Amino acid sequence: MSEENKHRATAAAILPLVGGAANVTSVAHCMTRLRLGLRDRSLVQEEALTALPAVMGVVEDDTYQIVLGPGAVARVTPEFEALVAAERAGAPEEPAASAAPAGGSDPVTAEELAAQGAALRAERKARNATPFKLFLRRIANIFVPLIPALIGCGIIAGLNGLLVNLGRLPGLTPALAAIASGFMALIAVFVGYNTAKEFGGTPILGGAVASIIVYAKVADVEAFGQHLSPGQGGVLGALAAACLGVYVEKRCRRWVPESVDVLVTPTVTVLVSGLATLFGLMFLAGEVSSWIGDAADWLLAHGGAGAGLLLGGLFLPLVMLGLHQALIPIHTTLIEGAGFTVLLPILAMAGAGQVGAALAIYLRLPRNTSIRTTIKSALWPGFLGVGEPLIYGVSLPLGRPFVTACAGGAFGGAFVGLFNQLGTDVGSTAIGPSGWALFPLLDGNHGLAQTIAVYAAGLLVGYVAGFVATYWFGFTKTMLAELNVAPDAPAPAAPAPVATEERVTEKV
Repeated sequence: MSEENKHRATAAAILPLVGGAANVTSVAHCMTRLRLGLRDRSLVQEEALTALPAVMGVVEDDTYQIVLGPGAVARVTPEFEALVAAERAGAPEEPAASAAPAGGSDPVTAEELAAQGAALRAERKARNATPFKLFLRRIANIFVPLIPALIGCGIIAGLNGLLVNLGRLPGLTPALAAIASGFMALIAVFVGYNTAKEFGGTPILGGAVASIIVYAKVADVEAFGQHLSPGQGGVLGALAAACLGVYVEKRCRRWVPESVDVLVTPTVTVLVSGLATLFGLMFLAGEVSSWIGDAADWLLAHGGAGAGLLLGGLFLPLVMLGLHQALIPIHTTLIEGAGFTVLLPILAMAGAGQVGAALAIYLRLPRNTSIRTTIKSALWPGFLGVGEPLIYGVSLPLGRPFVTACAGGAFGGAFVGLFNQLGTDVGSTAIGPSGWALFPLLDGNHGLAQTIAVYAAGLLVGYVAGFVATYWFGFTKTMLAELNVAPDAPAPAAPAPVATEERVTEKV
């Protein structure tokens, strides 16, 4: 089967399992997930959906997210959109409510874990539906569409740096530098455009207001006793300027007569927001951006291993709480200022802990072929930084292994943080990828080889620590008795608990 036919077949298999085109209200994708707005989530046949070979897992949030992995999701999404459009144009059938599950998942432990994972996702969704976390999601929606360009330009920048260091192709390297830097030079414009779009304004007006920040002649403007510099305030200034622009535009729509709206509203929006940007927001956002860079440098220079331990160990719980989205503008600000973010390689160690934990679970449950099959299918995506299948399909439903996996991430983060404290910055020129997929985007202050070596060693520490912690501390005797059985065999009766073990908590 050709690649095109394969992706079309995947889309065709997914559509009826999410209730058909009539149940789909929106279609989008990020780096790894097909994000669907659904009218009625009770029509989703999740068991059959997760059994599809191309589906690595599902995540329930404000949208229903199907994990397909990097690369595949960008090819499946247009096929899915075409099928939705075709079904709506024709005579769509009523969605089947009880199709038989695809694949032969065994009913003993794998289904129990899937059910627990779904319950945990639903609980997390309800817990995360607070105004603050919903606001963070909207901020994330502004930056997520920029990630492909950040990745592409980051890889080109890394290739250009390698050629410059080797003294190769001197006629080509200036062109590569221009290609790699062009997007970053104008990233404020894209942030402004997306901000206005996300908050209900006219996107092009948001881009117009944000473009003031990168205009060269702003150097002639003086604010707070200082001449401004092009790009001052960066993405944070663009975000604030576009938000103000949306507010002004909406106010204008209320009182400007329709007959002159097309002339007055855009003019007032750009003028008022532009003046506020030049004489206030650029300076203030520039100060905040400088503070973020200085704070990150200070944290790793003084906290080092301790900071890495906390960041690596707590990142997955932050994801579960929906607070990780607050880091996206911080990453982008660091990349804009220093050329790379030193936080992402440390946070990536959380995925390494999950991989190590999964390997330990695989060895600790030799008779449970169902869980072992799930781990085998999810392990390679985990190495590449796609951790949802391991998290929601294995470690989180089991409870204790999720905690020991976080411990593995903490040790990996401490290792990378220690080297940052010793003066070897390990950074990423883009956000989004993790695990092995982050290698092409690595950058630092001591050469690419040393940066890669430290990051690879950090991953190894995370794998080993996650494995050891899970192998020795991830299971109680009762858990092993219940889980380490063949799928078609009844679980043996648990032994009478010893007094010292009666209060052991098996789930987090």
